[in-house]
Amino acid sequence: MKIGYARVSTQDQDNAMQLIALKEDGCKRIFEEKASGAKFDRPILWQCIESLKTGDQLVFYKLDRVARSLSDLLQILERVEKSGASIKSLTEPIDTGSAAGRLMLQILGAMAEFERSLIRERSIAGQREARARGKQFGRPLSVDEATASAIVDEYLTGLHTLKGVAQRFGVSPSVVKRLVYKKTKPSYRS
Repeated sequence: MKIGYARVSTQDQDNAMQLIALKEDGCKRIFEEKASGAKFDRPILWQCIESLKTGDQLVFYKLDRVARSLSDLLQILERVEKSGASIKSLTEPIDTGSAAGRLMLQILGAMAEFERSLIRERSIAGQREARARGKQFGRPLSVDEATASAIVDEYLTGLHTLKGVAQRFGVSPSVVKRLVYKKTKPSYRS
């Protein structure tokens, strides 16, 4: 039996295109998940894999919907193979029923991981460059600099809790915590 798996990263994203493709391919059962692929803890994926029986085929739209790293991919592949099932991607030529197919799957997984690493490196380099030019990241302070300084000084006396300082200045405890951390950890950038 063909068992489908569709995943999108956030609640705002739509997996309709994946679902249509999986149904057109003949999937009798489809597991849907809304979770970041960067997280290894994807309960619906593991539930899907646990449901596989000998002769079943796990079908997904694209490799990056199932695995985000080569080690992740290899672990998933091992669990699928232990169940006696195989893997099929609708957009990549993957057939894990042969040694060549498993090799192709591993090469594609390594290339996907490499591409994500390059994107991450470029993003970090861009952020460093922007910081060097004076760009401030994150939300602007909800209080002026004088109030921020007073909040930190009040907390650092040790006489008040985060919540107490927050109530006194009319801000949330997370604002107090962020301001204190920013002042006490000079390398921290908000």
